[in-house]
Amino acid sequence: MPEKSTAENLVDMVETLADSVSKKKSVSFFVEEKSNPVTNQLNRLFGREKAVHNLLGGGKSADVLLWRNKKISASVLTGATAIWVLFEWLNYHFLTLIFFALVLGMLAQFIWTNASGLFNSGRSQSKVPRLVLPKDIFVSIAVQIREEVNRALGFLQDVACGGNIKQFLLVVVSLWAAAVVGSWCNFLTVFYVGFVAAHTLPVLYERYEDEVDSFVYAVLEQIQHNYRKLDAGFLSKIPKGKLKGKKFE
Repeated sequence: MPEKSTAENLVDMVETLADSVSKKKSVSFFVEEKSNPVTNQLNRLFGREKAVHNLLGGGKSADVLLWRNKKISASVLTGATAIWVLFEWLNYHFLTLIFFALVLGMLAQFIWTNASGLFNSGRSQSKVPRLVLPKDIFVSIAVQIREEVNRALGFLQDVACGGNIKQFLLVVVSLWAAAVVGSWCNFLTVFYVGFVAAHTLPVLYERYEDEVDSFVYAVLEQIQHNYRKLDAGFLSKIPKGKLKGKKFE
């Protein structure tokens, strides 16, 4: 009995010492991170050194994604939600909406033209302004889509030819997961979910980036710790040999 009690006391002392050391390390780590902005920048997620706004391009699109102008961002997200509700919940078709919009536009112009002639008798009818879409809008949209597609294709080619097996497997698993998710719902829903995520996750990460970075690093460290324990206790003990195929006569 006294040996057991002394052993338990030693275990308790070791545990308390370990807890105190871990607390001191964690406190000192956070103090250094707050006091030294250089280390704070270098400890960002995935080795990031630039701000979130610069990573998103630093232009007007980044301002919209990070809600620099809340009215524009809210209107864009509301418009995307309205389109998704019309197509997904109300089962409207694209051509139906286009033709309904054209009919409403023609009715508005017809009423405008005839009503101005009735109320302004003796005067010339007011001219309805012409709706002309500028060429620069379509050119800028096409150029932006071309740049994003080329960037994505270049990234996939770099991963495929770079020789980094971990990155290659990660991208392949991500594409496979995207294909599985795409089989559950249609393209419009996947596009809408990605659109909403692009307009919510960056601004949330920018606001709580310190908490997110520390949480992700803690999760990754715990995963690596569990893998090392599994490797030391089970995987390393598995005998490795060469597999030889059987010959069938």
